[in-house]
Amino acid sequence: MTFHDTISQNISRIQQRILAACQRSGRSPSEVQLIAVTKYAEVEWAQALINLDHRDFGESRPQQLSERSTKLSDNIRWHMIGHLQRNKVRPVLETGAMIHSVDSQRLLDRIELIAAELGITVSIFMEVNISGEESKYGFAPESVSQSVTRMSDYRHVKLLGLMTMAPHADDPEDARPYFRALRDLQQQMNQGLPAENQMQSLSMGMSGDFEVAIEEGATHIRIGSTLFEGLSSD
Repeated sequence: MTFHDTISQNISRIQQRILAACQRSGRSPSEVQLIAVTKYAEVEWAQALINLDHRDFGESRPQQLSERSTKLSDNIRWHMIGHLQRNKVRPVLETGAMIHSVDSQRLLDRIELIAAELGITVSIFMEVNISGEESKYGFAPESVSQSVTRMSDYRHVKLLGLMTMAPHADDPEDARPYFRALRDLQQQMNQGLPAENQMQSLSMGMSGDFEVAIEEGATHIRIGSTLFEGLSSD
């Protein structure tokens, strides 16, 4: 079996699991965007996904994002999903990437500044440290409201929604309270926003817990290891 066959089978199984999770929660699969996380993937594996008509790719390192954006198809929608330092904002914006990991007010201000200089509008998620773990980046839940309010002055940043990562656990059900808390926080924030500015998206769920995330309202799931299962970069 070639790596093309393996990837094709893997993505088919993932899509079946997405469908089942949507059916359990009364949602349409069209509401869920699968982002292929290619941090540890070979370029050839990413190309195989493109050949399978997949177009959404996520990178956690700005340099790798920039490099791969020049090597792969122009039709790819890039997603920056890892921690982003303020001095790396410009090259990321130049790739046209959607940013899922806006984790501080200072970073948010920097993105607005650079986007204005480039004459573009950037779609973002605010990363929320919903679990309160010291090892994780993100806004504290109680500080999200203030930053959302400040964004009314921005002209080059579009807030799509919130993002989080649940604590690592062997049982996916352990992630449910954190995903539910993020959804509840978004709903709470939306009550104070005009209809045209309300957040519609939730970026949450990875290989180990994406089905639970979908059941709790995820619109963007970030899948890496499960997508490339059975392959080796050696």
